[in-house]
Amino acid sequence: MFQKNTPFRRRATAVLALSTVLFLGACASKGVAPTAELSMARASITQAEAAGAGELAPVELLAAREKLVRAESAVRAEQFAQARRLSEQAAADADLAERKSRADKARRMATEMGRSNDTLQREIKR
Repeated sequence: MFQKNTPFRRRATAVLALSTVLFLGACASKGVAPTAELSMARASITQAEAAGAGELAPVELLAAREKLVRAESAVRAEQFAQARRLSEQAAADADLAERKSRADKARRMATEMGRSNDTLQREIKR
């Protein structure tokens, strides 16, 4: 039916190759802005602030804020892979800040409870 090396076959092969290249080029495009990751990072920072990270884990909270700013800048530059990575890092830093704050508060509460117990023990012995 089709003979090898006919003009039609060469043209069809060229069209197929060009279509494949264009399709792969479209797949390798910049992608989609990481809006979900940015929202998650913002929410994580808000939670960390609510947990007192500004006072109890300022270094980690500052790192999260800086990475979020860099992620937003990367989105504006349409560097979506970098923006996604920075957003995820910002969320992780904010999560660390929140956990550190909550752990510090729990440690302080435990210390206070221990002091209260000691006071009660002394009162009982009187």
